[in-house]
Amino acid sequence: MSKLWGGRFTKQTNALVEQYTASIGFDKQLAEEDIQGSLAHVSMLGKCGIVPQEDVESIKSGLNKVLERIRKGEIEFSVSDEDIHMNIEKNLIEEVGPVGGKLHTGRSRNDQVATDMHLYLRNRVVELTGMLHELQTALIGQAKDNLDTIIPGYTHLQRAQPILFAHHLMAYVSMFQRDIGRLIDSYKRINILPLGAGALAGTTFPIDRHFVAEQLGFDGVYENSLDAVSDRDFILEFLSDASMIMMHLSRLSEELVLWSSTEFNFIELDDAFCTGSSIMPQKKNPDVPELVRGKTGRVYGNLMGLFTVLKSLPLAYNKDMQEDKEGMFDTVATLEGALQLFAPMIATMKVNKGRMREAVNTDFSNATDIADFLVGKGLPFRQAHEVIGKTVLYCIQNNKFLLDLTLEEFQQFSPLFDDSIYQVLQPETVVNARNVYGGTATPQVKAAIDRAEQALSVSAEWIQAHSAGANK
Repeated sequence: MSKLWGGRFTKQTNALVEQYTASIGFDKQLAEEDIQGSLAHVSMLGKCGIVPQEDVESIKSGLNKVLERIRKGEIEFSVSDEDIHMNIEKNLIEEVGPVGGKLHTGRSRNDQVATDMHLYLRNRVVELTGMLHELQTALIGQAKDNLDTIIPGYTHLQRAQPILFAHHLMAYVSMFQRDIGRLIDSYKRINILPLGAGALAGTTFPIDRHFVAEQLGFDGVYENSLDAVSDRDFILEFLSDASMIMMHLSRLSEELVLWSSTEFNFIELDDAFCTGSSIMPQKKNPDVPELVRGKTGRVYGNLMGLFTVLKSLPLAYNKDMQEDKEGMFDTVATLEGALQLFAPMIATMKVNKGRMREAVNTDFSNATDIADFLVGKGLPFRQAHEVIGKTVLYCIQNNKFLLDLTLEEFQQFSPLFDDSIYQVLQPETVVNARNVYGGTATPQVKAAIDRAEQALSVSAEWIQAHSAGANK
C-alpha cells in the first residue's frame, strides 16, 4: 500500500474519498509550523535516547532541506498524501531514506496538528496585535491634529451634543485597546503545548514534553492527553476576538462612509483608498471601509461554524475537527487585510474642520447646556427641560437657531435668562464644560491621549518580547 498508514488495509482508498477527506489544499499553510514542531520533537527523541543521535541529525538535515524546497516552491503537495503532515513525512523519507520514518515515533497526527495550530495562531496573534497598534497610532495622530475640531455628537444618528472630533476618534482607540487586551490574554491559552499526547492517551516512549515546550517557546504543556488533542477552545477564543475586532472596524467603517458622503462632507479619504465608477465619472467610492463592513459577516460566520462543528463532539479527536482550519485561515487573512489598509487610510484622511463647525452651528445640540444654565439659576431640571423644549420649538417654527435668538426672545420663556447665555451656548464652552474624567473637554481628551500613548508603549514592549518568542 502507498499510504504511510496502509498496512492494515487491503484496498486502495477510493479516489473520491481521497479528494473529499484530504486537507492538503488548505493545511499546507501550516508547513513551516509542522517542520518547526518536528525539529523540536526529533531533538527530544535524541535527548531521551529513543532515536540514535546519528539518525536525529539526518532527520533534522532532511527536514531543513524539505523546508527549503517548500519555500522555493519546489514541492508539489499531493492529495493522495492527505495532509501537510503526511506530505512532509513522505518528502522527508524520499530525502533521507527509511530513517525518516523514525520521526513519527512517540507522536500522532492528532497531537501534531494541534501543535501546528498553536504555533500558527501564536504567531498570528502577535502580528495582529502589532497591526492594531499601528491603527491606534494613526487614530491618535489624527486626534492630536484635531484637538480644536468640534463635531456634532450623535445618539440615534440624531445630533445630540457637540464634542471634540479627537474625543470621537479616541473612542475607537479605547475599543482597539480592549481588542489588544483580549488578544494578549488569549496568548496564554494558545501558548500551551499539546505534543506528546499521542493519539489520545499519551505514549509508551519515555518522552520529555517539557523539553519540547522549552524548545518551541511554549509556557507549558496540556495536563490531560484527551484534552490536548481535542481542545479547540483556543481557536474559538481567537475567532471570537477577531469577530469583535471586525465589529469595531465595521462601526468605524460605517462612520467613514457617512462622513465622506456629500450630505456630511466631514472627511475625505485619500484617493489611494477609494475607487471610481465605471459609468459615473464624478464618483469617489469609499470601497475599503464598505468592504471591511461587509467582510465582518464572514468572520462572524467562521466563529459560528466552528462552534457548530464542535457541538456534541465526543472525546477525543474526530474527523469533524478537520473543519477547524479553513475558517481560522480565512479569518486571519480577512483581519490582516483589513488592518493593513485601515492604518494608512486613517493616517491620510483629510478632515473638513470648517464643515464640522458649520454643522455644530446649525443645530440644537447645545440645548442641554441651556437647561444646565437654568438649573444653575435655581430652576428644577424638569422645569428647565420643559422651558428649553418650548424654546427649541419656537426656533424651529421661526427658522432660527438658539444663538440667533435675542435676549428678549429668551426671556419670554424664562426671566432667568441674561446676557451670559450667549457665552454658555458657544460650541467651545459647551465642549469644555464637560471637564470630567472621560469627558470631551480639551484637557480631558489630552489626558486620554497621554494615557493611550502609555498603553501603546506597553503593548509595543509585549509585541517585541513575544515576536522573539514566537519565532524561536
